[in-house]
Amino acid sequence: MTSAKGPNPVLRGVVDWQARRIDDPVARLRFLRRTVGDLRPFGEPEAAPKEWWQRKRVRAAGLALLVVLPATQFTETGRFWRRPHAMTVSAKTPPGAKVWMVQQSKDAEMFSNGLRVERRFETSNLPRDYEVFRRGEEDSAAPEVRKDPAGIVFHTTESLQEAFEENNNRRLVYTGEALLGYIKRTQSYNYVIDRFGRVWRVVRDSDAAFHAGISVWADDRYTYVGLNHSFLGVALEAQTREEQGQAVEEVRATPAQINSLRLLTEMLRAHYSIDAANCVTHAQVSVNPSNKMIGYHTDWAAHFPYSEIGLPDNYATPNPALVLFGFSYDPELVHVTGERYWKGLLLGEEQLRQDATAHGRQVTAWRKQLQGRYKNVIQSLKQRSDESKEKQG
Repeated sequence: MTSAKGPNPVLRGVVDWQARRIDDPVARLRFLRRTVGDLRPFGEPEAAPKEWWQRKRVRAAGLALLVVLPATQFTETGRFWRRPHAMTVSAKTPPGAKVWMVQQSKDAEMFSNGLRVERRFETSNLPRDYEVFRRGEEDSAAPEVRKDPAGIVFHTTESLQEAFEENNNRRLVYTGEALLGYIKRTQSYNYVIDRFGRVWRVVRDSDAAFHAGISVWADDRYTYVGLNHSFLGVALEAQTREEQGQAVEEVRATPAQINSLRLLTEMLRAHYSIDAANCVTHAQVSVNPSNKMIGYHTDWAAHFPYSEIGLPDNYATPNPALVLFGFSYDPELVHVTGERYWKGLLLGEEQLRQDATAHGRQVTAWRKQLQGRYKNVIQSLKQRSDESKEKQG
C-alpha cells in the first residue's frame, strides 16, 4: 500500500478517518501499522552491544562489594520540540498536609510525615545550576536558569545483595555501609534507601549528583536534557532479579524500603513543588546518543511501585525522547519489561506518527529531523557551557 513517495492521498484520508474512530491509542497504532506502512517504524536498528540489557557495569566498593552504578559525569541541559500528551495527573504538590522539618542534628533530620533522613554519609558536589526552556519557545526565548530540583529519578543500586534474614544482620549492615561509602566517593545519588528502609542523604539537595547522565524528559510546560542537575537521584539498595542468567525487570525491594520511598517522595515534592509528571525511573529517561536508542540503562524499566508511593503511573507517558528527539528502542527491551513499560513507547510512537503527518513528512524523514534537532541542542548547550567556564576562568 505504500511507495517510496508515501501512501496514496485518497487512501491516507480514508485510513486517517478510520483511525480517528478507534479510541484505544494502542489499537489505533496497530491499525495504522497494518495499513499505511512503516511496518518497521524505526528501520533497521543500529548495532547495539550484544545482550546490552543483560550486562551489569561492575565496580569495587570496600573489600568485597560489587556495585553497578549507571552514573556518568556528562551533565547537560536543553530543550524539546513539541508537547507530548498531557499527563492525567499533574499536581504541583502531593495531596495531603504540608511536610516540614521537626528536628535537625548533625546526624539526622526528622520530618512531620514520619520521615527520618540519616546524614552520616552526607557530602557536597557541584552546585545545582541548570537551564530549562518553556515548551514551544525553545528556539525563540532565552532559557531560564534554576537552582531548585525540578523532578526525581528513581534508581536501583544493583549492588551485592546479602540474604535478607535475621541471622545475617552483620553482613547486611556491612554491605550497606560499604555501598554508602562508595556512593559518597563517587557522588552518585542524592538519596539512598537501604534494605532496612533507612533513608540516607548522600549528595546534598543543593548540589547535583552524577546519577542520570545522558538523559531526556519533559513535563507539560518545560523540557530537560541531562538530568544530573535538574532532577534529584533517589536509589534503593536493590538488585534486579535474574532467572537463568537473564535479567527480569523485577526488583527485590523490601516493604520498609517502599514505605520510606513514599515518605521521602512526599517530602521532596512538598518542599520543592515537584510535579508528579517529573517523578520517573532511570530506564524512562536514559538514552544513548551514539545509536539513538532509549533505555540505555534499565533500572526500574518495569514494576516501579508508582501507586504505592502516591504517584500516577508514568510508564503510560509517551516517551519524550522518542516523540521529541526521534530516538528509537531495542525490541528486546519490550520482551524484558513487558507491556506496562511498552505502553509509553507505543504511545510515543503513535504521537511521532501524528506529528510527522501534521508536518507533511514521512515518519523516517521526520525522525531524522528530530535527531538532528537533538544534536543541535547538545552542541548549543556545550557551547554555552564552554563560554561560561571561560568567563569564570
